[in-house]
Amino acid sequence: MDKNPEKESLRNRLLETRDNTSFDLLKIASGNIQKKLRKMYAFKNAQRIGVYYPIGSEIFTQDIIQELISQGKEVFLPKVTGKTMEFRKIVDFSSLEHGSFDIMEPKDDCPVNNNLDVILVPTVGIDHSGVRLGYGYGFYDKFLAENKTTTISLTLEKQIIKKIPKSDHDVLMDWIVTEDQMIQTQR
Repeated sequence: MDKNPEKESLRNRLLETRDNTSFDLLKIASGNIQKKLRKMYAFKNAQRIGVYYPIGSEIFTQDIIQELISQGKEVFLPKVTGKTMEFRKIVDFSSLEHGSFDIMEPKDDCPVNNNLDVILVPTVGIDHSGVRLGYGYGFYDKFLAENKTTTISLTLEKQIIKKIPKSDHDVLMDWIVTEDQMIQTQR
């Protein structure tokens, strides 16, 4: 867990802001993000795609997952095992069960593949240079430090802020996609 007090304060403020977004606005924003993803070369040409299953006020990814599966793409969701995270292939939503932190994760019999073309990353906050603020557990940073792939941060426009303090272990995002724009970072 990240113990940086500045980051923790920022995380709490940004989560409160995001949590105050209505379900309807979140649904509309998630649909707009899905439309933008369809136009991204890095995303639409990917075959093995890592996606998260949303919790709380995160961008809804269920429709993205369903669309990818119907297109015949290989879809992988993260599974936390101890202090690490791995990606496992799902064939539909019945491949999921409640896992760590009460998040929907692939079942144990789903095959592992950490060699992905692109990963959609949940985001609490981010700055224009691609420094991402997550929940502070470091699962994505640890995974991405060991597994190089294209990263796309999905977030609401209001979660982009001027500057997030960067720690040595933070992995920068390649892209930021919001309901209003697609930003390629200066990574």
